[in-house]
Amino acid sequence: MLNLRFQRCGFLCLLLVLSVLSSFGQATIEPINPEQWKAELQNFSRQDSLQKPPAAPLLFYGSSSVRMWETLATDFKGRPVLNRAFGGSRFPDAIHFFDKLVVRYRPRQVILYEGDNDIGAGATPAQVYDSFLQFEKLMREKLPETELVFLSIKPSIARWALYPKMQEANSLIKQYIEAHPQRLRFADVGTPMLGPNGQPRPELYVKDGLHMTLAGYKIWTRVLRPYLKK
Repeated sequence: MLNLRFQRCGFLCLLLVLSVLSSFGQATIEPINPEQWKAELQNFSRQDSLQKPPAAPLLFYGSSSVRMWETLATDFKGRPVLNRAFGGSRFPDAIHFFDKLVVRYRPRQVILYEGDNDIGAGATPAQVYDSFLQFEKLMREKLPETELVFLSIKPSIARWALYPKMQEANSLIKQYIEAHPQRLRFADVGTPMLGPNGQPRPELYVKDGLHMTLAGYKIWTRVLRPYLKK
């Protein structure tokens, strides 16, 4: 009887050890804090009050790589573009504000850039892919006639060590889009940002090595133009 008790204890202890060890392989992601975006959301409301947004716009959404696209209107002149990206955002943020920043404008097309900050904060490629699926589900449920264009997670000098994970996330999302081509598009903005040596081209980035110069946005413009509706 005593030996049996020891065996049971040993088995339970082993399960506990395996559980603890497995947790080390899981990324811990900070929960979102909607309040941190309060100022940016107020600014969007102020913009809407000063100038009526275009009807059925091409809505650009996501993190700072889109938020800082200051030449967006001139780069796609003649198209009803609307920028509602907010810097530092991750997929959970984009999902949280989906109704407020996407649905309310009834866009004809959504151009999304997310995943960069997610992986930068420790998310795995699988988690980014799952977040994309959640976002795409919202699109199907609430904007079933609207096309979604996903901009691939870009390479950067600052996060070059993370780029293999970003490529894995890109690959998962691309495979899904190719299997569901109706109202889904994948725009590869990352490959043209790499030089002949396979490294990020320095002239495409500002001093922080993460955000882009005008030269970087010219590449994005060239890649994205064929995907945009008129």
